[in-house]
Amino acid sequence: MLIEMFKYKQWSDMRTLDAIQRIDEQKFPSASAFAAQQLNHMIIVEELFTARLRENPDPHRSTNTETVPGLFEISQRIVDSHQWFSGYTESLKQQHRNQSVFFRFTDGKQGSMTRLEILFHIINQGCHRSCPGSSPRVPSWGHIHCVHSRS
Repeated sequence: MLIEMFKYKQWSDMRTLDAIQRIDEQKFPSASAFAAQQLNHMIIVEELFTARLRENPDPHRSTNTETVPGLFEISQRIVDSHQWFSGYTESLKQQHRNQSVFFRFTDGKQGSMTRLEILFHIINQGCHRSCPGSSPRVPSWGHIHCVHSRS
């Protein structure tokens, strides 16, 4: 089921990218910028958790950037992420799914999630950006600090 969920996420992400690329930036500059910012946030979070699953240093110091890359760069990073997570979910053995991964959030707080929780977080984090035009403009995943923080 996990593999199918990531296939669905890939399909959904590609439809979202296609829709965003159709936004007329001249007529709707703020909508276009906000959609790109949401995708930028999404891919940064995916790259952070990819590094954590691989036990590598975090590649970003924040879950967003001051300057948002262009959609071409963002879409390439999303495709790369799709490929990595597809391979990872296919190769992840059942006995490793509940293994805890300890890390530090970008705000410095300690965190811990199982590999399976991270995968579901990646799948579900799209819920707050799957329709970027209606997405709330506030962080929606701050609660994982409460659930998974280790002080």
